[in-house]
Amino acid sequence: MTGDSSDPAAARYVAVGANHRSSVMALRDRLFIEPAALPVFIGRLRAAGLAQGVVLSTCDRIEVQAAAADPDRAARAILDVLAAHGDVARAELDGQTYALADEDAVRQAFAVAGSLDSLVVGEPEVLGQVKDAYALSRDAGFSGPEMDALMQAALAAAKRIRSETAIGRRPVSIAAAAVEIAREILGDLDARRGLVVGGGDMGEIIVREMQAAGLRDLTVVHPNERRAEAAARAFGCHAAALEPLAERLAAVDVVIASLGQRRHLIGPEAVGEALRRRRRRPIFLIDAAVPGDIDPAVNDLDGAFLYTLDDLERVAMRGRSVREQEADNARRVLEEEVGAFLKGRAERAAVPALAALRRVFEDARVQALADSGGDAEKATRLLVSRLLHAPSEALRAVAARADGAGDMRAAEKILKDLFGAEGDQGRKP
Repeated sequence: MTGDSSDPAAARYVAVGANHRSSVMALRDRLFIEPAALPVFIGRLRAAGLAQGVVLSTCDRIEVQAAAADPDRAARAILDVLAAHGDVARAELDGQTYALADEDAVRQAFAVAGSLDSLVVGEPEVLGQVKDAYALSRDAGFSGPEMDALMQAALAAAKRIRSETAIGRRPVSIAAAAVEIAREILGDLDARRGLVVGGGDMGEIIVREMQAAGLRDLTVVHPNERRAEAAARAFGCHAAALEPLAERLAAVDVVIASLGQRRHLIGPEAVGEALRRRRRRPIFLIDAAVPGDIDPAVNDLDGAFLYTLDDLERVAMRGRSVREQEADNARRVLEEEVGAFLKGRAERAAVPALAALRRVFEDARVQALADSGGDAEKATRLLVSRLLHAPSEALRAVAARADGAGDMRAAEKILKDLFGAEGDQGRKP
């Protein structure tokens, strides 16, 4: 199963994981791999027989991209390791995970690096996450020639997408719009306090932009204590328990929610109680989750200013058509890069066979010259006869088989493709 051979044909690509489309947040919370635990997780993959891979663990994705001789067996091994890590039954992963092989796995690696497989297409943070995961793989000795080739090509494709399309500017514009609105409602952000609920990728982008704009007094809460602590370390702030929620809300001016648990975590009752405690001082709430974390009814409360990603996008963008056009442009670039990578890989795989064929032809040429005694015409006849002997015998054997008609047509097509042999129809007068 290992893919440690330098022969590019010896290993095939596989991508296995759970993301925002395939799974619920509760499962991803169980499967989440903290940075400090990644070396141990890689060790488990090694023990399961994998020699090359990259592990991505974010709020919206837990994915292993690997190179192995047997993708099916590798996928089963990866799922077993994920189940053991998350302490979940193996059957619980069925229907909430994906396993991709060969071209689909290559396309997945390129799409992830290019932020085309993200909750919000174009997230700039994703490329950095992929780079960090690849660097960790190399440092752990878990990379290899096949994974190096794949990751370098995927990162190059992501760079091209960033440079040739405007897709990467969209999430930054949303975050910048959030800062602009916060300043309009609250004024200077330096003296304000913020609460981060959850830790989704889009929420992280907005938090980073808010911190750059001066909002440094932050607290992170999450139903999962490990996730709260991990996000707090990333933001350089404090972690706290989620409850009592109304008390948490009353203590802050800005709320950034990006949990995405498919239910409203923050409702009008909790926000109303917080506003009463604040003596109606305003609260700016950003719902960066899809689906939303905050009940839309909150926006009806005096002093509560609720903005969703769609609201922020309307502020930041001229219209949805711009986004769709840029996403289409980015996908065209991705397909070009995937095609070029696969073509180059196939061409490299053909090199040993071509080298062996050249040796056979060269040996036949040398022997024909020696046997001809210096007669050029005899030498060419001998050479043609000897080069055609093995393929002629093989073709006769195929034609003689009762079920060989289909194989014969395939062989004739290969000959035409290789040598331009069209028979009498293709012969020039």
